[in-house]
Amino acid sequence: MPPIPTDAELDILAVLWRLGPSTVREVHQALDKASVYTTTLKQMQVMTEKGLLVRNERFQSHVYEAGVPKEETRQQMVGDLMRRAFEGSAKDLVLGALRTKPATDAELAEIRHILKDMAKRRSR
Repeated sequence: MPPIPTDAELDILAVLWRLGPSTVREVHQALDKASVYTTTLKQMQVMTEKGLLVRNERFQSHVYEAGVPKEETRQQMVGDLMRRAFEGSAKDLVLGALRTKPATDAELAEIRHILKDMAKRRSR
């Protein structure tokens, strides 16, 4: 399993999850940061070595894509945060998130639905 991405790596992954397979130039432009092109290139090369990105060399330009699915990365990051900051407590993690930014009515309805489904599966 690839390591948990850094903030800069997560920015690049977010671009690739949104755009799909892209060249370094496309990612660099989408990042819209003050950094130089070669910084983005080097970061993406390092990410490829870590297994966070996959490079396709079939085209004239190297095309990169995320080597890890978005949901898998999110779960890995949440699990790490829950272990490190919330002593493994899912309840404390969720309550902390909801206290930081209150959920919308639609989000609360979805959370209730998920909890109801989880309770059904547990009772089987």
